Amino acid sequence: MKKENQKTSTRKKDSKWIKKIKQHVYAWHRTLAIITIIPVIFWTLSGIMHPFMAHFFKPEIANQELSQTIIKTSQLPLTLKEVLQKNQIKTFKNFRLVNLNDKTFYQVKTESGALLYFDVTNAQKLENGDQKYAEWLARYFLDDAKSTVLKSEILTEFTSQYKYVNRYLPVYQLSFDRDDEMHVYVETASSKLATFNPKSRQIFIWFFDTFHNWSFIDVISNNSLRIIIMILILSVISFSAISGLLIYGLFWKQFKKSDALAPKKGVRRYHRQIGIWISLFTLTFAFSGAYHATTKWDPYTLSQMVYEPSFKTEALTTSLTDLKLDWNRFENASIVAFQDSLYYRCQLLPKQKAKTNTAISAPESKWAKKDKQPLEIVYINAQTNQIKPNLDVKYAEFLAHYFTDGAPKAACCEMIPETDEPETSLQNAKLIETKTIYEFESREYGFVNKRLPVVKLAYDTPENTTYFIETATSRLAAKVENADKREGYSFAILHKFLFLDWAGKNVRDAAMILAALAILIVSILGLILFIKKR
Repeated sequence: MKKENQKTSTRKKDSKWIKKIKQHVYAWHRTLAIITIIPVIFWTLSGIMHPFMAHFFKPEIANQELSQTIIKTSQLPLTLKEVLQKNQIKTFKNFRLVNLNDKTFYQVKTESGALLYFDVTNAQKLENGDQKYAEWLARYFLDDAKSTVLKSEILTEFTSQYKYVNRYLPVYQLSFDRDDEMHVYVETASSKLATFNPKSRQIFIWFFDTFHNWSFIDVISNNSLRIIIMILILSVISFSAISGLLIYGLFWKQFKKSDALAPKKGVRRYHRQIGIWISLFTLTFAFSGAYHATTKWDPYTLSQMVYEPSFKTEALTTSLTDLKLDWNRFENASIVAFQDSLYYRCQLLPKQKAKTNTAISAPESKWAKKDKQPLEIVYINAQTNQIKPNLDVKYAEFLAHYFTDGAPKAACCEMIPETDEPETSLQNAKLIETKTIYEFESREYGFVNKRLPVVKLAYDTPENTTYFIETATSRLAAKVENADKREGYSFAILHKFLFLDWAGKNVRDAAMILAALAILIVSILGLILFIKKR
């Protein structure tokens, strides 16, 4: 009898304690939900649109890359040195060869950073050459030689339509007079397509940027305030989801008792049933979104991470056409300063491709074709005309040190501004992995990084620092440390459902849409309940 009385007493105490907490938690849940209902609707609607528009209604373009063509010595009657001297250019930063309207030009980057174009047959400068080349590239990518160019401008920073996710800067934005009102963005320095936006995508970018990234706050305030507000609201959403989980999870038995006396039907019932199932997705979306927002504090500076020393025209003692290489495969060249020497960095087409084709077609998609073989990279000393083997990786190592503290940072070279954050030293760090990456990999070096091919350099540092260097342009394509990996995996798995990659992109995107749609439905049902009660 005593034991039964003790049990009854315990139940009564637990019942009163749970009832009191339940009342407070329910009030918190309702208050927090009402505070965040509008942001949740905005985020879920725009979130649903992202995979829906980016995958199921993905815009297409005729060509994603410029075709690779062989350049013969006969196409280069004048040497670079002769052309520069005829135009009284004593110093320059770099050069390469480009084809424009069936003509070959030396594309020369000057001390000021301007790109000039000189005809290889007569050394004449092409007036407004960079703008003309940008238009030629845009028309090539579109396969459109007729539409009028309404506007052509250089972008040196990201805009509401050309977002930081596109990486390339500076770029030309060309607007065409077409039914789809196409905007094409090209980087003339590398002949790359940065992105393209028809009218439908322009509308989607505006909608997503406004309602998912809350860019409207930038207009009335600044980026820091935008991030703070977003993190605060995402935190409130997390607490709202947790309180709902407590009510309909931990206190489910108590709710079942009350429902037995006065059954809840319609909106309230569906709100509870759906809410308990999607609360986990609400938490994962909110947590990963807030975590991702914390990475947006610092301005984008990757475009400034480039090594560009100056070269004297008179130092070109060996002409390009005198180089000892397989000219049946020659695709392009640039110049590199490394180990107290000047080198021509030459790009050669694969042997088997060069035998059958004088041009290699561009891939049909943004992701490189797996059967597309990479270019062969050859470094030739500009003074001795001797090939230096295996120099591409060594040059990448030099650049990695240059971008930290291992090499002198000359005033001539473009670098990011000084910060208070200490850089990880590579002086005594062991290089534990080197690898040349020719195609994007979702987990290691994804399409978001844009540049290919790159050399991966993984160092044994406390933060496991990994560099991805584009040696063709002497640029830092990406720098990844443990903190970046944690945030990247958090966003990829919890926000973009990377764990469903095994099922294919269609299934993964469909799952994301359904999860966001379920959260939207629960939010709207909760709003209806609140209005009815009022």
